[in-house]
Amino acid sequence: MDYNVKNNDVIVSEPDLDLDETLDCGQAFRWKKIKSDFEKTYTGCFFNNQLTVSQIGKGRFIFHDTTESDFVSTWIDYFDFNTDYGEIKRQFSQDETLAKACQFAGGIRLLRQNSWECLISFIISQNNNIPRIKGIIDRLCGKFDGRFPTPEQMAGETVESLEYLRSGFRAKYLCDAVDCVSSGKINLSDIARMPISEAQAELRKIKGVGPKVADCVLLFGMHRTEAFPIDVWIKRVLEKYYPNGFPEFASENAGIAQQYLFHYIRSIAE
Repeated sequence: MDYNVKNNDVIVSEPDLDLDETLDCGQAFRWKKIKSDFEKTYTGCFFNNQLTVSQIGKGRFIFHDTTESDFVSTWIDYFDFNTDYGEIKRQFSQDETLAKACQFAGGIRLLRQNSWECLISFIISQNNNIPRIKGIIDRLCGKFDGRFPTPEQMAGETVESLEYLRSGFRAKYLCDAVDCVSSGKINLSDIARMPISEAQAELRKIKGVGPKVADCVLLFGMHRTEAFPIDVWIKRVLEKYYPNGFPEFASENAGIAQQYLFHYIRSIAE
């Protein structure tokens, strides 16, 4: 990744990024595509840091109204720009199916999200679609002047007090997550450093957090790239292409592989 500062913008060159594939793929829910004079433009937030970013060609981007200091301190990490995804894809291409998946959606990068926001977002995501997930999160942030609330700000919430979210059965799970984290029963920073099996078990102490949600929080909210969320699409991938097990050489970055495979298998199934 290379960048330079021009007026109030940061101009970024990064061949292994596509805004649609990264910001609208279901790993984060506070990004919205907006009309602009550029090829594609998104506005959104990383926790409570706001950004508007445009793609102006393959591998070329404008981070609008962004200081170099903010870009370096926040957005380089958030977009995982210090990770060489080109090299990861070259390693994955040892496998025929992964090679096809990387070629299909090679602009996906993992976003390094806030673990608390990620936990709440993926509890909301259960048996849900992306527009509705975004709507619930918008309503939640709207109550706090557009900012994502901390566990402490949500302490004391009840199923009744969360009715404005229209989140259905998920409200009771949100309340339990708030209670667990705000009380200190669950420490997300500690979980991020645990061996993966212990981290999964600890997250699953929260009501409504099953194997898939736990792995999504580990992957997207704690950058544990060995976490491998399994849904119906990934089950199909494993059954069809990997009946003898997922390639060992890819295990360290299995979660990144999962993202490429998820979008590839859905495309060929349509």
